[in-house]
Amino acid sequence: MFSYDPYAELDALRPVPPLMLTSPDFEGGGLLPRFAWSAARGGEDRAPALEWSTPPAGTRSFAISCFDPDAPTGSGYWHWAAFDLPVDVRALPSGDGTTAMLPAGAKVMPNEVRSQRFVGAAPPAGTGVHRYFFVVDALDVETLGLDGTETPAILGFNRHFHTLARGVLMGLADPADG
Repeated sequence: MFSYDPYAELDALRPVPPLMLTSPDFEGGGLLPRFAWSAARGGEDRAPALEWSTPPAGTRSFAISCFDPDAPTGSGYWHWAAFDLPVDVRALPSGDGTTAMLPAGAKVMPNEVRSQRFVGAAPPAGTGVHRYFFVVDALDVETLGLDGTETPAILGFNRHFHTLARGVLMGLADPADG
């Protein structure tokens, strides 16, 4: 059914150890909770709560994102991206994904609809089940030196070279359910 896994491709370029990433709101490989869907599709545009394991020595910050590679765009769809999360953070509550809900110093980038928050799942009819990759990278720098106006792809490029460990949690959304 699915063939392209962007994070397996990144790991093939530069392998990094795993970081355990879980959510009390859904099981990895399972359906996203309804609140994590777009408000236009009966959801709340609310990111699920996320929890991750102790990172490796040398970790100085974290970056987090949510990406749908199955969007019918040819380039996927970024739902959320934040970075410069402090090193002592091990969990984020469910919420809108804005800087107001994140620890001090964290920055949120504009998503595909150009808002600096989490935007929920909204897979179009006829496009099959979509995968939503929630990813947390443990980084070897306190700050990536970005101001937050860049795109999530720029964040991905910069975090790639500073990642010490990566946690990936994938949830599903079926257009037939929305």
